[in-house]
Amino acid sequence: MLGNMTVTEFLEKTASNDPVPGGGSIAALSAATAAALTEMVANLTVGKKKYVEVEEEMKEVAKAFVDARKELIKDIDKDADSYDQVMQAFKLPKETEVEIEDRKNAIQEATKKAASVPLEVAQKAFAMMESIEKVVVKGNQNAVTDGAVAAMMARTAVLSALYNVKINLGSIKDEAFVEEVSNKVKELESKVEIVEKQILSQVQL
Repeated sequence: MLGNMTVTEFLEKTASNDPVPGGGSIAALSAATAAALTEMVANLTVGKKKYVEVEEEMKEVAKAFVDARKELIKDIDKDADSYDQVMQAFKLPKETEVEIEDRKNAIQEATKKAASVPLEVAQKAFAMMESIEKVVVKGNQNAVTDGAVAAMMARTAVLSALYNVKINLGSIKDEAFVEEVSNKVKELESKVEIVEKQILSQVQL
């Protein structure tokens, strides 16, 4: 599993001529690092006298981001698996009319999944930004730049995941699906950089 590799192994695998892990998996990894940094800032706030008033709030953030981080690590493999399913669909036989139709449908369904997985990653990464702002504003100010990096990594995760959504949408014939997903993409793209700037504007150095 990609999520269980060392950093060196993962990067070597990414650098190889194997198409996975690709941009979608990297987007999930970016989101996971954002979650880990947010969790760290929250943990560095807990137990400090100066931040006793926000201790319970930081404990809640840390607890929630344990789960978020683990889920996003799974998404690294989930994205790679969705790509593999598209490739397997293309390898299906196409000798008869029935086989051709079955192959076409399989490709479409696999491509929909390949679009849906990074969309979910983008949505998860964007949803984290509210808590990232919380640790930047209320958390241990000695680690405020770590919170800032979390915001930037979350933004990167959102935008890079959405690129992977859009490239898959170009191959999908289901117009209703394409329209629905495209609207979600546009909404996230229009919001994420605004939210990131809002968070970074509150970093006091």
